[in-house]
Amino acid sequence: MALERVWSVLVAVLAISLIGLLVLQLGIVTPPWAESEADVRVLDGDTGDELAAIDVEVADTQAERYTGLSDHESLADGEGMLFVHSSEDERTYVMREMDFDIDIIFIGADGEITSIEHARAPEPGEDGNDLQYTGQAKWVLEVPRGYATETGIEAGDEVDIDYK
Repeated sequence: MALERVWSVLVAVLAISLIGLLVLQLGIVTPPWAESEADVRVLDGDTGDELAAIDVEVADTQAERYTGLSDHESLADGEGMLFVHSSEDERTYVMREMDFDIDIIFIGADGEITSIEHARAPEPGEDGNDLQYTGQAKWVLEVPRGYATETGIEAGDEVDIDYK
């Protein structure tokens, strides 16, 4: 009898743990230990000189990555959003429900910028899901359109991320 009760409790604890892990993994709930902001510095790949310092919101759950900047009206220079993935892979970003143009900066697992896309917002009546931008990345940094060009950021530059 006591052994059956112990097994029942263990099965219940295991089931609750698995459900909790699934909820966190799917991004339904943001974990309390998740970082919500970071400072990103972009360094010239040849000289190491700082090209830009950017205050970013961190999107590290599936739900946050799906929403992205679509709930923002604009970004100021020096502001952005950093999308965090668990590993480097080919990533495709779309301009779903976006109201403004952005630069999409793809960053490899080694911290090196692999590519930069200059993305436009969808026009009235246009589906932003059709505006797709793809690159190899573990992290994806979105900043106001033209910011990468203005600051001299280019593929091959290094990115340093300091979570707050």
